[in-house]
Amino acid sequence: MGSYSDSTSDLDEELPVFDFLQRGRHLSQSSQNHTEKPHQNGSDAEMAATFSAKGNADARKGTADVMMISSDSDDDAPYVPLAQRLKQRQDNLISASSAVTNGKDAEPYLPSNLAGLPLSCQNGFPEPKRPLSFHQVRTVSHGVPGGSVEVAALPLNPLSGTESTGASPAKKKPAKRTVEEIQASREEALSKRQARERQQKGKEALRQEQERQKAEKKALAEAAKALRPEECIKHMVVAVDPALLQLEGGGTLLATVQALGCSCAIEKQPLPRSVSWMRRAPCAQPDDGACVPEDHVVMQMTVEDIITLIHSYIQEERNGGPGSGPTLTSWVQEQQRRNPGKTLSLVVIDMEKYFRSHKSQTQKRFRDAVAGEERGGGKAKKTRKNGGAEALPEVSRVEVEEAVVHLQLHTGASVRFLSTWKDFSDHIAMTTKAVAEAPFKREREKTGFSFYLESEWAGGQRVDKAGKGLLQVWKRQIQQLNRVSPDMASAILAAYPSPQLLKKAYKLCKTDREKISLLSDLLIRRGEGVTSTSRRVGPELSKRLFLMMNCPDPEQTLDSTV
Repeated sequence: MGSYSDSTSDLDEELPVFDFLQRGRHLSQSSQNHTEKPHQNGSDAEMAATFSAKGNADARKGTADVMMISSDSDDDAPYVPLAQRLKQRQDNLISASSAVTNGKDAEPYLPSNLAGLPLSCQNGFPEPKRPLSFHQVRTVSHGVPGGSVEVAALPLNPLSGTESTGASPAKKKPAKRTVEEIQASREEALSKRQARERQQKGKEALRQEQERQKAEKKALAEAAKALRPEECIKHMVVAVDPALLQLEGGGTLLATVQALGCSCAIEKQPLPRSVSWMRRAPCAQPDDGACVPEDHVVMQMTVEDIITLIHSYIQEERNGGPGSGPTLTSWVQEQQRRNPGKTLSLVVIDMEKYFRSHKSQTQKRFRDAVAGEERGGGKAKKTRKNGGAEALPEVSRVEVEEAVVHLQLHTGASVRFLSTWKDFSDHIAMTTKAVAEAPFKREREKTGFSFYLESEWAGGQRVDKAGKGLLQVWKRQIQQLNRVSPDMASAILAAYPSPQLLKKAYKLCKTDREKISLLSDLLIRRGEGVTSTSRRVGPELSKRLFLMMNCPDPEQTLDSTV
């Protein structure tokens, strides 16, 4: 009896209940978890299986969800191994998640509705659904003391559902375009191409214009640089007539020109034995030949030629009619007509030799005449002996100067008389420098004023912010008047240091006569010590200064009467 009671008590003892054996409860919890957190990846704590053993109180509260396992539970239900059940559960959840992802048939396969699926769909293999790319699936295994198993990042086929089923759709052929559409597309393509061509042409024209402006700026800069005195001589070309180099001083002339640093060209000139000048472009090379001729021309004349021309002029002036040959003025005018635009300058070398020879011949003739009168018959003999020396006509110094003045008045040409060929070479060098620096000097003289300004006046007077220099400005303004010396300006400046003080003094005067004679009695002191002198400003300067300070008419002259 005792043993029976013990066995009976063992049979009456309640067994523990496991959650993973409760199928309905597990499906409801899984549905709830999937509904609340559809997008949340399971962590290790969430995905870890929980094993809970509940007491008798929980066992009494069990419903139909609790499945009792005993030795008497051998029914007709087939036994499914654990590995197969896990695989079936995994496939079911994958199919349900695939349906939710593709948006098709999502409602029947939601985790909350998995409990209502048929047993064949839960335990068997479902039809193939649209595959997943990468998805995390949470599965719950029955009968495994570990809880849930996680299948993470499953690498599935990324093809589309149509390709997975093997039914590839037919490729759609593009619709044929009409003739109007083809023509419109061609016109559109043509217009785009023309627009691109116009844009390219515009860019090319802009680039060419920029290059042209850049070249112009560079040329202007080079031209301005070439006008400087230290640079202009390098761009000059001296053209020398070959006949001039064959004379006595030709070698000296050539050496002098080359020493200047400019180029020398030996070529035939329109005027015999002349020298002309040409200016080479700043960007041109020495051998390019792109030179601009200058107006100035220097011609060397022999003593015989100029004496003959001057003698013809003297004969014409004395007789009152045309002489036997051309005069100096008419000959130069003819050369100017042949060479228009040229400024001719004549150079005569060793003119004094002719005057010395002429003086000695005159004295000799005088002595011969005196001796012939004494001896008689010797005059004809002496004249035949000296016939070669008297080949040139006799011209005095006064007659030469008269002819030269007449030439300058009627033609503008100048004549220089030099002693040696060395002087002639120096004259060519000096003229070369003058011709080279002429453009620079002309630009410097373009001040915009009709009168000449000295360098110290053109610079002006510097005045600082403190007013230093205003006294000198007032002094220079007084000195602009005619016949006003620095001493006179200093005397006025000592009495009235500013124009405002002078105007106030004029306002204090009652009549115009007092205003005109206001500065007349100011003393002008010159020198220092015992040699110092003094004088008064005088009424003339006082009147002119009064007109400058008070006259409202800008056209009134300061020397006019008041």
